Parts: sequence; C-alpha cells; structure tokens
Amino acid sequence: MSTSPERRYADRLEEFAARHPFVVDLALILPLLGCATLGSSLTLPGAEPPDQDKAGVILMGVACLALLKHRTHPRTAVVVTAVCTVIAVALGYLVTPLLLAPIMAALYWLATAGDRRTTRAYGLTTMVAVMLAAVFSDSMEHLSLLLRTIGPFFWLLLPLAAGKMTQLRRAYLASVQARAEHAERTREEEARLRVTEERMRIARELHDVVAHHLALANAQAGTAAHLALTSPEQTKAILTDLTGTTSSALRELKATLGLLRHSGDPDSTPLEPAPGLARLPELVSACASAGLKVTVTTEGEPQPLSPGVDLTAYRIVQEALTNVTKHAATQAAHVRFAYDGSRLTITVSNDGAAAPAASGALEGRGFGVMGMRERARSIGGELCAGHRPEGGFEVATTLPLQSP
Repeated sequence: MSTSPERRYADRLEEFAARHPFVVDLALILPLLGCATLGSSLTLPGAEPPDQDKAGVILMGVACLALLKHRTHPRTAVVVTAVCTVIAVALGYLVTPLLLAPIMAALYWLATAGDRRTTRAYGLTTMVAVMLAAVFSDSMEHLSLLLRTIGPFFWLLLPLAAGKMTQLRRAYLASVQARAEHAERTREEEARLRVTEERMRIARELHDVVAHHLALANAQAGTAAHLALTSPEQTKAILTDLTGTTSSALRELKATLGLLRHSGDPDSTPLEPAPGLARLPELVSACASAGLKVTVTTEGEPQPLSPGVDLTAYRIVQEALTNVTKHAATQAAHVRFAYDGSRLTITVSNDGAAAPAASGALEGRGFGVMGMRERARSIGGELCAGHRPEGGFEVATTLPLQSP
C-alpha cells in the first residue's frame, strides 16, 4: 500500500520531534519570544508607551524561558508566564494577542497534558488575574470595561479549548489504535483456534475411518483364517467382504485427504458426499462379515437430519460398533434410534464382557470414546459411555435434529 508524500513527511517530523524534543521546543519558543517582544512595543493610538522599555522584553524573555519546561512542569510554566504577563500589563503594556502569546502557549500545553480539574483551576485563575490587571492598567483606560475584560477572556479561553480538543483527539487515536491491536490479536487467536479445531476434526475423521475399517479387516481376516480349512465357501465370501472393506477404507481415506487438498476451485474434482445414516445397512453388513451380528431398531417417526448431525450420528454408531468388534467378547450388538421431538437418541449396547486390556478404552480413556464425545458436543449434543449394571457396555448419545 502506497503512502502519500504528505503522510511520509508528517511521519518524519513526528520521528524527529520524538528524538529531539528540546530542538522542537526551542524552534517554537523563539517565534513566541519575537511575538511577545513585538507586543510589548505596541500602544493605542495617541497613548504614551511605558517608561520601562526593557522591562517588557525581560519579562517576556523570562516567560518564554519558562516554556522550555512545559513538558516536565506544565503547571510551573503556566504560573511563571502568568506572573510575568500580569506584571507586564500592570506596568502599562497593552494587552494584545502578541503579548499574551507565551501564556497562551503555556495554557495550551497544560490543557493537552493535564486533567480537567487542573486545567480549570489554573486556566480560570490565570484568566481572572490577567483581566483584573487589564481593568486597572493605565494603558487601556481609554477603552470601556467590557472591552478590557472580553479581550483577555477570549484570547485565553481559545488555547484552553484547543488544548482540550487536542487531548480528546489524542485519546481517540489511542483508543482506535488499541482497538486495532486488540482486533489483530483476536484475529490471530481466532485463526489459531480454527486451525486447532480443524486439526481435531481431521484427526477424528482419520481415526474413525482407519480404526473402523482396520478393525473390521482384522476381524474378517481372522475369521477367514479360522474357517479356511473347514468352510472354504464361507471363507471365500468373507474374503470378498474383506476386499469391499479395504476398498471402502481407501475411498473414505481419499475423500478425507481430498478435503485437505480441495482449493475451492470450481474446476477441481468434486468431493464425495459425507457418509450418513443412509449407509447404515452397509455398516451392518460389514460388521456381520466380521462375525458381529447387529440389530437395529427405531422408535418414533424418523425425521430428516442436517448433514452435520447425519455425519455425527453415523460416525458415533460406526465407532461404537468398532469398539465392540475390537474389545467386547460378544458376537451381537444392538443399535436403537429414538426420535423425540427435536432430539435423536442413539444407543449402542452389547452384552459381552470387555477384555481386561480394553477396559480403559471402553471407559473413555481411549481416543475412540473421546472422539465420539467431541463429535456430539460439537453439534450441541451429549454422549455418555460406560458399563451396564446387567453386564456389557453401552454408548448413549442425544443429538439435535438440526445442528446449531
């Protein structure tokens, strides 16, 4: 993004002012000294100038020297310049904006750096002191009382208002910058959070695909090896199913990896649809070929599910049946779907006892139950898994029909 020459010059001036503040202050105060010196030589038409010609120059010089401390001692600078200005007016010097230049600069810097109470106290005190000196000054005796007071009041009120506006503008710019930095930090944190969530989602998908199909393939291969000599026909059917299991594993793995490589280009290869409960008969058939008989019952009127809920329901049933195949000493499992209003309850249970080495995985200390619980929570559902009092193991989840 290009930057205008004016913006570049302004940035350079700000950098120079930050590195050399004394040089900048001196460059500002020298013109103020010239204005104040010129103002001490002005008089009204027909009026005699003050007898103390050098007194005004000395007072204005002291006032301008006090301005060099405005960064560290702004109140002291106001007091010194106010005293010098009041003395000059009392000596008979004409009250003009040129004579008031040092005190106006001091009030402006005080208003930009000080709080509201300090600015009011020092500003009002200075205005009252200068107006009283102007009222009793001999140099303005030809003017009315209104003109004597309204002039100093107006000229001293102007730097106070300008300083306060500058302070508000600086506070606004600081708040804008702070909000921008906060938004940048929040955006980075949100991006990291999204990356973490995406990694967890991909990890769950890969775990479900690989663990399920490998468990089925392992069970099918073991069953085929056991029946190879006694039942060649059944062995051949199991090996055929094993080929289908591995092919399905490759397809789902390819679809999952294709999702990572998908660029969103309309000309790219379209992704395969995510699996859902429509593929439940295929899942039941694959489990049957591995020696696990699965019965499915449905209670209530089946309702359409959103794609996210459909995928979550299928993956939970798939993972629960995979755990039964790998860890439970049984050849039967039961899957129950219960539709109740806007909720779907899925229960996968078996009557077999878990192998001693598999109790931790079934009770939720493995990645399988953890992934099922994360899937359910991601769409606003709940999942619990544990041993049944009558024996066996059960996974129960309640999901909304439409994902939030």
